[in-house]
Amino acid sequence: MKSRHTYSAFALVALLSMLTFFWTGCSNEQDNLVAPAVSSQNDEPMEKSVNQFRNAMTVQNAYTPALMSSKDVVGTAITLTDDGEFAIMIMTARNVGSALPTELDGLPVVEFVSGVLHPISGLERKVPVNPLRNGGGGGGGGGGGGTLPIDDHTDAQALPIQLGTTGGWEYDLANGYCCGGTFGSLITDGTFQYILSNTHVLAMDIVSGGNSRVATIGDSCIHPALIDVGCNASYATSVATLASLASLPASNVDAAIAKVLSGTVMADGSILEIGPLSSSTTPAFINQLVKKSGRTTGLTHSYVTALNGAVSIAYEDECAGDSAFVHYFTGQIIIANGGSDFLDGGDSGSLMVEDVLTNPRAVGLLYAGSSVTAIANPIDEVLDYFGPNFTMVGN
Repeated sequence: MKSRHTYSAFALVALLSMLTFFWTGCSNEQDNLVAPAVSSQNDEPMEKSVNQFRNAMTVQNAYTPALMSSKDVVGTAITLTDDGEFAIMIMTARNVGSALPTELDGLPVVEFVSGVLHPISGLERKVPVNPLRNGGGGGGGGGGGGTLPIDDHTDAQALPIQLGTTGGWEYDLANGYCCGGTFGSLITDGTFQYILSNTHVLAMDIVSGGNSRVATIGDSCIHPALIDVGCNASYATSVATLASLASLPASNVDAAIAKVLSGTVMADGSILEIGPLSSSTTPAFINQLVKKSGRTTGLTHSYVTALNGAVSIAYEDECAGDSAFVHYFTGQIIIANGGSDFLDGGDSGSLMVEDVLTNPRAVGLLYAGSSVTAIANPIDEVLDYFGPNFTMVGN
């Protein structure tokens, strides 16, 4: 089995030149820093950067509870100033300016007006028509989604499908709406293959409210998602069965998996406009260039702005349901998303990978944000949540 982490000389250059670092992002514990598996004749700059980050984490962790007690503060993280110094980022729902401290224990404070943070799922009002784009597919596991080229990631694909595409839980409709998201990537436990997406895409119906049912192991997961077939599952194709229940609110990841049905998904794990992945993963670092392939915005590119994000996300307990709970995540990856040009409604579940041409390594699982920022669970924490044998499907 390949290691989840691999490193390159390029990564070391990036770390030293930008005073960045590698970080697993799995929790608030300070021993999660990971040094590159390459040597340098002068390790002092790297060690200084790591020690400075440890100090920044200590300060962030100490002040976050008090900061988050304000209704205007939705998160904190560690970022870099323009001159390359570590700073505490305070994420706010609105501009509060002088109400925030300018420094904390000697570290500069940067306000980032992120707006309210929420899951990036797709939602539309139920309509009694079939708006299928490429001629439609057979329902209930039937024969494929058409033969024309895929113009966008909401199109129905012929089997076996690539990922980075529209998909979701077969029964994801309630309260006059249907929902859906992105089938992000393919993972394996060494025996079976599973589609990886978010809990709120595949398994977030946890009350029998607006549709008199809850998500259950073995339920069908379909392509396209209900939001792309007029909320009528008979116009979609079953490609997998739900293999995990909601990871929330009990865990630190928004993740769910569905066991692939034979012949329905490309076995090499190819993602639309990205192709096959590496089976290894890589931690995020500040200013890291990343990309993703998702249902709504397709292939998009961005960069990591902050690490060790502690953020509050408001969740519903079914499609278009009432706000049921606010979940507090730690150790999250924060990514630029100006004008929702990286992540938008329906892109939830997309896999974020390093921005290289071939066999990119997975970095994080995208799930939430706003029109100016995106948030991802570190991929290794996601894989570990499902079990020690889970890895990315790739080369």
